[in-house]
This record gives sequence, C-alpha cells and structure tokens, in this order.
Amino acid sequence: MKILIIGGGMGGTILANNLARRLAAEIRSRKVQLTMLTASDKHMYQPGLLYLAFGRMTPDELYRDQASLLEPGIELQVDPVETFELDKNQVKTKGGKTHAYDILVIATGSRPVPEMIPGLAENAEQFYTEESALKMFRSLQAFQGGRVVIAMGVPHKCPMAPLEITFMLHDYFKDRGIRDKVQLHYTYPVGRVHSLENVAKWAQPEFDRLGITYETLFNMKEVDGKNKVVRSEEGTETKYDLLITIPVHKGMEVIEKNKLGQGGFIPTNKTKLTMEGHSNVYVIGDTTNIPISKAGSTAHYQAETLGENIAAIVKLGQPVREHDGKVFCFIECGKDRATYAMFNYTNPPDPKPPSRAIHWFKMAYNKLYWTSARGLL
Repeated sequence: MKILIIGGGMGGTILANNLARRLAAEIRSRKVQLTMLTASDKHMYQPGLLYLAFGRMTPDELYRDQASLLEPGIELQVDPVETFELDKNQVKTKGGKTHAYDILVIATGSRPVPEMIPGLAENAEQFYTEESALKMFRSLQAFQGGRVVIAMGVPHKCPMAPLEITFMLHDYFKDRGIRDKVQLHYTYPVGRVHSLENVAKWAQPEFDRLGITYETLFNMKEVDGKNKVVRSEEGTETKYDLLITIPVHKGMEVIEKNKLGQGGFIPTNKTKLTMEGHSNVYVIGDTTNIPISKAGSTAHYQAETLGENIAAIVKLGQPVREHDGKVFCFIECGKDRATYAMFNYTNPPDPKPPSRAIHWFKMAYNKLYWTSARGLL
C-alpha cells in the first residue's frame, strides 16, 4: 500500500511520524510505502514568528532540517506537487515525477494574502513570514508614540493571534516607557472582540483594564496610506500612525490552481477528515474548510486521529475513530502572563485567569515543539 503525504508542516510531519511508528513492521516488510513530498528541506516553527516580531526569538531558532524530524521508514522528497490527478490516484511534481497512491493526505497549509485588501500590504506590519516579522520588529523599535491600530482579516491562522499581539504590544510599549504616548486601538470583524463568545467575554474586560480601545463589526475594505486611514466595509474609518494587521489567509496556490477548493481550502468531512467525494483522500490542518480554528494544535490532533485511522485501515480494513475537533490554544497576555483556550466541536472554550505559570509552560512548549513535531509529545 502506498501512502502519500503532501506537505511537511506540523500536520504532515506529526502524521508521517505517527504512521512510521504504527506501521514500522509493514514498512520494513515493504507492505507499506510511506512518502512525504514537501516544498522545503527546512521546517519552520511558525508560532515563533510572533516572538521574532518583538525581538524575543531569532530567525535561526525557528528552523530545523525536515529530515532530522522524521522517523526511519519515511521517504522524504523535496519536490512540491504541481498537479493533483485524483481520478487516477496520482500526483505530479515540479520535478516531473508522477507518484501513485492508495491513500493520499493533503496538508499543504495556508498563506497570508494582505494584498487582498487594497493598500494593506504596502502600509501595514504583520508577522506571518520571517521577512515581515523582522520588518515589524524594526518598525516597533523605531516607533516613538501615536495611534497603533490592529486590524483583522478573516479567515486567518491562529485564532488567538489578534489578542496576543495586542496584549504583547501593551507590555512592549510599557517596557520601553512610552505606553502613555501610545493609543492601542483594536478592531474585529464580528460584533464582539473575538469570534469565540467566551473568549470575547474574557478579553473585553482585559482590554478595558489596560486602556485598549476597540471597535467591532469592522471589516477592512481599504487602507489609505497617504492619509493613514483604514476604511471598513461598514462605512467607518479609523486613523493610525502605525498599522498592524492579522491578514486574511488563503490555502496554498497549488490547491486553487487545481480547483480543489474555494480560496485554497478543500471541502472536508469534519469527523472523517476525508475530502468530500474522495474516500481515499484525507485533508488536515489549515488546508481544510472545516469551520474551526486554523492552529497548530488543530493539525496536531487531526494528525493523531488520522494516524490511528490509516494504520487501522492497513491492519483492520477500516478506520476506528472519529475526529472531535479538539483545539488547544495558548493565549499570551503580555510578556509574562498567559492563559489558554481548549475546546472541540461540542464544548466551547472557558479561558481561566492569566498566570505566570501558564506563560512559562508556553515558553517551555516553544522549546519542546520539535519533540511534538516528531509526534512524541
């Protein structure tokens, strides 16, 4: 049986390692061939980009060689897919190879597309790539005071990023001794400060306590860089001296080009994790269109479910469990306090009061990520 995983991010890596351990005997006896196709020989710890933007991590801390994270028995090829031929159970790569499969897993991730909002890419800072996070770091260092607007696009990766960046900005300017010279103004597209109701109920009083102003039902329409104004689809506008954005995300271009899903997000069964209409094609992580948070933990828990199910298909002939939509997200509440949100398809989150202990647990996880990517945590 040929199992093919497309994508070497967190979801694809954890899944590959999970399967390599569960199917070690089958791989050794050549009953199973496990292959990963990826676009890069490096693996990035994406949550670290937020810390890079504040000078609390350095670029070299974000990367490991992808091969070093994979169990024996996984065939890694740095050769990205260009064409999906699902009706033929095969894909074609940029290098001109054709790979047949019995089971296909698509874990290609998502990408920020600030250019979808006129003027946003040219006039706003964001931290979703190494380059943009370093640029934001330099802009924050140079900023001496004024109105900082945090503006959101949807959908976006990491559901807690809007809150984290806002709380971290508060502490950053406080540490620099210029918080009294900075007005932090937070905008959000729906009628509360976060899409998850209980998270919004927790966050709004925190904003009030810290003197952070906010405007809800603010969907970005355009940015007027000359006049330093952000305008909304609702007809309002807000001035800024420094604009920071959580940009709208789309799935990867290869998904759009192959017309596998609108916006690059593939229609996915939320409990089986199968691509709609294809029983032997699975989708995990940011690539799905499942209406749940696009986060590393989402991909992690989906990979664990799928690892168990694919191994069961090989050994028993059918899957053994359904995915429950579990998500666990840390919420950094500044430089040294944090809380978390844990939820699934049926149980909403209930954030607890922030503490130093949870913050240090998050800091420890930053170091343990590489163990997690190997599926050992």
